Order: sequence, then structure tokens, then C-alpha cells
Amino acid sequence: MIPVTRVVVVDDHPMVAEGIEAILQSYDDITVLATLSDGQQMIDRLESLSPDVILMDLNMPGLGGLSATEMILERRPETRILVLSMHDSPEYIETALSHGARGYVLKDVPTDEIKQAIDAVMRGERYLCTGAEGALVPRDGGTHEQLTNREQMVLLQLAQGRSNKEVALALDISVRTVETHRKNIKRKLGISSTAGLTRYALEHGVLQGTGANL
Repeated sequence: MIPVTRVVVVDDHPMVAEGIEAILQSYDDITVLATLSDGQQMIDRLESLSPDVILMDLNMPGLGGLSATEMILERRPETRILVLSMHDSPEYIETALSHGARGYVLKDVPTDEIKQAIDAVMRGERYLCTGAEGALVPRDGGTHEQLTNREQMVLLQLAQGRSNKEVALALDISVRTVETHRKNIKRKLGISSTAGLTRYALEHGVLQGTGANL
């Protein structure tokens, strides 16, 4: 039996959402659970739908794609989010990836590339379509991915010497979510130890004004 990937499309343009749904439903190994028109609808139905992959537009009325992505990954870190956008500027792409998106696909790509992107993120890979990949400037050795607001909050707590459980209680999130944030922070900053995170926080002013005794 072929494993089926459960997908939700979140886009405030009905013709776009319905067109993508029609394309994806033609594949035997994909089922489209729903097409939603904004991020809040996705948040509200996240647990009931439990999608494997979310195709997320960025600019939507109400809760936009970036905020929704961050909130979704706090609640279900295993969810793979693919941004589907008309914007090919590096700023949009970098920001989407820094918020936890597994890939970035432009809306004008050939239809089979959306399927390729879904397959790639299901394999645990990052996927950038050709237009998006070409827009990114290679990083130099001293540049790191930007931390999300929540990751900065977790970093602050960790740098103050708090355990994962204490951070979870302070931020009202699960221990598993803290562990996911911790792993992502280390990956983005290229730091492997808690002591290294504390040193980074000190050097970059994260702890200023906290009164932490370190």
C-alpha cells in the first residue's frame, strides 16, 4: 500500500487554492485534507486535520503565513511547511526559512514541481525552487540564520541556566517544543553546547537588562 501524504493548502485566493488542490489530487500518494483562506483557520484546525505538509501563502488577511508557521511549529514541530509565494526576493525567502519553513516554492513554477517539493520535505530535505534558490546569496562564514522571536525567548531562558522543563513552564509550551527550539537555535547559530549558547547570548546582548547572574 502506498503511503499517502496529507496536505492542507492555505491561500486566500480561491482560484489558486482550488487549482493546487486539483493538481495534487491527481496523485495517488497525496490527499488534500482542506483548502483554507488564512493562517488562523489553519491554527484552529491543526489538531483535527493533522497534516503532514502545509502549503502556506505568506500574505493573507488576518493571520499571515509567517506568524502562522511559527505558531504551527510550536504546536506540531513535525509538521512540514512549504511556503508558496509570488515573491522571489531574498528577504522573503530568508525570513520564511528562518521561521521554520522547510521549503519555498514560487507560484509560477511548473505544476509537477509542487509535487517534487512535497516529496523532498517528506524525505526530510529542504526544498527551494529554482527561482528561489537563485535569489539567495551564499552565506559567508560569519553569517547565521536569523532566530525567530520565540527562539530568541528560548535562548534567553537557556542562557540564564534554566532547564528545558523550566523554560517550558516559563513560556507555557511543551518540553518537546523547547527541545525542538533548542535544536534549531544550535543549528542556526552553529553552536553545539549550552555554554556556547550562553557565551553567544552575552556577546550579542541577549542578556542585557535581565539581571542574570552568569
